[in-house]
Amino acid sequence: MLTAQTKSGTIFSLGKEYKKETLLIIRNNEEFFCPACGERVSLKLGNQRIYHFAHRGGTVCRDFYEGETVYHMKGKLQLYQWLERQGIPVALEYYDAKINQRPDIVFHFDGIKYALEYQCSPISEEIFFKRTAAYYEQNYIPLWIMGSKHLKAKRSNVFSLSNFDYFFFRETKDNHLILPSYCPEEKQFKILSSIYPYSIKNALANITHHSIQKTGIEEILSPEIINHFSLAKWSMEMEKFTLNLLLHPSPNLNRFLREIYRHNLNIYLLPPEIGLPVSHSLFIQTPSIIWQTYLYLDVLQDKMPKDLIDLKEVEKHYNKRLIKKEIINRNIPQLTSEGSFSAVKDYFQQLERLGILVRKSETVFQLETSIFIPKSNREKEERRNEFCQKNKFLLAKL
Repeated sequence: MLTAQTKSGTIFSLGKEYKKETLLIIRNNEEFFCPACGERVSLKLGNQRIYHFAHRGGTVCRDFYEGETVYHMKGKLQLYQWLERQGIPVALEYYDAKINQRPDIVFHFDGIKYALEYQCSPISEEIFFKRTAAYYEQNYIPLWIMGSKHLKAKRSNVFSLSNFDYFFFRETKDNHLILPSYCPEEKQFKILSSIYPYSIKNALANITHHSIQKTGIEEILSPEIINHFSLAKWSMEMEKFTLNLLLHPSPNLNRFLREIYRHNLNIYLLPPEIGLPVSHSLFIQTPSIIWQTYLYLDVLQDKMPKDLIDLKEVEKHYNKRLIKKEIINRNIPQLTSEGSFSAVKDYFQQLERLGILVRKSETVFQLETSIFIPKSNREKEERRNEFCQKNKFLLAKL
């Protein structure tokens, strides 16, 4: 850890850039204690690690803080100094006794109190949710920033995201969903945006890099988002994913396949309107091609042009699938105002943009034209190519 309490009760922070000679003098003349547990701590000034405080005995605090890596401490220190250089009121490792928590950094900006947690190692979902809820209860806005070493790029604009990674998603003031991360070795922020999952683990996303020396806090809280979404790339990744689904089937997939076969559908011959990229789809863990097929079966398949579709009816069918665990939601602790049905509403808005539906009121659509189901691979390819060519600019504005 990087802060300790002196014998007189004042907080001493290593966030200040002290010379080693100065710290040696201070260490010889001062005693230090952990602000959380009150135990004696030692000021470590070795050459292999950054300067830090370490617990002496076997305490809960020791088990927690001694697990900190150099990567984590460097990042935490750099983030603290970055905020301080901007003249932002900031405290390093501030211990809040009311919630018995010690966020890496507390700072005030634009009238808002933030608790910044720079997380470089996995913690349980229970702990993550508990800490986040406690911050909200004490009027902090939690700002979880992931260590960039955990950000896994598979190929250009394709990322592998675990359920833990999704915990870091937050919403900007412009209603964009982003995943912020920081690398202390490269001294830069890496921010994922325009995230469209196509499987439980994989998603298309944009990534931007921001040097800590040239970036201000506003650019991290609400970065400028430019969507470079490629419908052709999405279609290609969906094709790979569909093939992989059948090569590695699961019990849930088999249940899904049995149901669509009963309705004379083939997963290989689904139209491009099923499995669309939509905003807020990260709230649904189930792959988009599956949950959108269920919506087609429950709501769209038996409708004729000019028939009405009420979102209240759609929500009932959707909730039944949730109860049966045929569709699985994803919990994202920092996005408390949204729910997974927002992704369903986004899907119907996409169908409206494509001319499949016409909006009649806030919750009611009218079917304008039925979704064409291909009967052969040739029909599917022709339909997909036509669809991508016709709609590439429309969907690029997601």
